[in-house]
Amino acid sequence: MPQRDSYHASVKQALIKDGWTITHDPYILDLPDETLFVDLAAEQIFAAEQGACKIAVEVKSFLGPSLIAALEQATGQYLLYRSLLKRLEPERQLYLAVSEAAAAELAQRRTMQVLRDDYGIALVVVNIAQEEVTTWTPAPIPPA
Repeated sequence: MPQRDSYHASVKQALIKDGWTITHDPYILDLPDETLFVDLAAEQIFAAEQGACKIAVEVKSFLGPSLIAALEQATGQYLLYRSLLKRLEPERQLYLAVSEAAAAELAQRRTMQVLRDDYGIALVVVNIAQEEVTTWTPAPIPPA
């Protein structure tokens, strides 16, 4: 199993505080020739007639020496996991979890805007110290 990101526990706690039930830690994508691990999976129950909103969350701290190198790795993982989830569990939305500091730095980079525009990367921004979700972009969509 891969090593957990340094913000894993804080993001997990923030999701719980935000009303999510953690269903998998990690969420295993078991394929015939590979086993991959998304950091977390969670669900939130809505009105009985609507059911549950399901998400998967890949946590990234962006604490390394190169923001762009970390963004390259995070984007590659995100796109790979999203493609696999689309085939294995299409009702589960994938999010990239980042700290407020990383989100602020990424927002200043044209590279991130291009990635968001071209690939629709969904973000959940977390205040790490408070262990609270501050922003969902886009917000999770309850089932119809």
